[in-house]
Amino acid sequence: MFFDWASQPFATLLLTFILAPYIKEILGDGSDAQAAWGFGIAAAGIVIALLAPVMGAIADSTGGRMRFIWLFSGLYVVGSSGVWLAAPDDFNLVLVLGLFALGLVGMEFTTIFTNAMLPDLGSREEIGRISGNAWAFGYLGGLVALVVMLLFLAESATTGKTFIGIAPIFGLDPVAREGTRAVGPFTALWYIAFMVPFFFLVRDPKARRAEPGAVRAALSGLRGTIRTLPAQRSMFAYLGASMFYRDALNGMYAFGGIYAAGVLGWSVIDTGVFGILAIITGAIFAWIGGRIDSAFGPKPVIVTSILVLTTVAVSIIFISPRSVFGIAVGDGSPLPDIGFYIVGALIGGAGGALQTASRTMMVRQADPRRITEAFGLYALAGKASSFLAPLSIGIMTAATGSQQLGVIPLIVLFLIGLVLLSWVKPNGDRAG
Repeated sequence: MFFDWASQPFATLLLTFILAPYIKEILGDGSDAQAAWGFGIAAAGIVIALLAPVMGAIADSTGGRMRFIWLFSGLYVVGSSGVWLAAPDDFNLVLVLGLFALGLVGMEFTTIFTNAMLPDLGSREEIGRISGNAWAFGYLGGLVALVVMLLFLAESATTGKTFIGIAPIFGLDPVAREGTRAVGPFTALWYIAFMVPFFFLVRDPKARRAEPGAVRAALSGLRGTIRTLPAQRSMFAYLGASMFYRDALNGMYAFGGIYAAGVLGWSVIDTGVFGILAIITGAIFAWIGGRIDSAFGPKPVIVTSILVLTTVAVSIIFISPRSVFGIAVGDGSPLPDIGFYIVGALIGGAGGALQTASRTMMVRQADPRRITEAFGLYALAGKASSFLAPLSIGIMTAATGSQQLGVIPLIVLFLIGLVLLSWVKPNGDRAG
């Protein structure tokens, strides 16, 4: 639970609601920003896809997940801290996206090893509730972090004031956008502070010294697992389904803020308020989804969430400053903003329920003896095609010059995931 609380601000502040719209403000053109953002996230996804199963297999064979969590926590802290370098008068897009990607790699890898601890925390029936509670707790952490940023640090590009009308605290220079750039160090310090309970209280029950040849054995075992995956039809289908629908969901998270900034002209503060609404609904429905998961299993939660998110992706295309679902609106009409706030609430709610149910479904599909390797494959499934959403959005946006048309690939990805779920058994191949 404390890992989710500590790590959530990376997704909330950097990936979606603060850094993304800030980069749009610096670059000026929404389409250019959306394309660059897509290419940067895609690069990080390729690294994660290549290494995640290998690291998981090594952890299962050598024992001890905590050492890997320490290692990748370092990448998280260094990468997120580096966002401070995104000064508007000396903006290096490649450097900033590179540091952001480093932090993203750190976050994703630490998540692999903490997710692998889930089966040790309760029975199969209990882990849905445990996962939902933890994810909801993480959303609350992201909410608190976002509120702090909006009230005291992130300044408007036009007024230089925060949401409550003050200059950024600690004497940060609003002209140099130091309040908004502080999102990087703030995210890193938040992680360091709130991971203290985790590192002090969590012990890996399988920690042991690596035997000679353990790494070679791990890699050999991983090759065997991958080779036999097609025979494990339910798990194979689930990894394929999650590969597409999680990629689409991450695309929504990654481009929601930059989309609102480019299409609706929202500022960093406007996007932050949008984020607060999405996080609140995310926390509520992650908690509700966890209880439905414990009662009926994760599959109904996953299917329902995908249907809602597909509808949302279609809706986004039809919301612009000039029209909402084909109805023309006048200049200054609040209807487009209201429509997008509703979209944000739905993304938050369905996304929260989908993510918490997805990791409990992975526990049901996996071999308990190779659970970290399984979550490495789960990360691979999430990242093997993770370049598809950002890259296809980047290409579609660049080709059409339209941020609205740029989100069409998300609809296709959700639908592919939904179709593949029809081959997934609720309790995996070993059921019965």
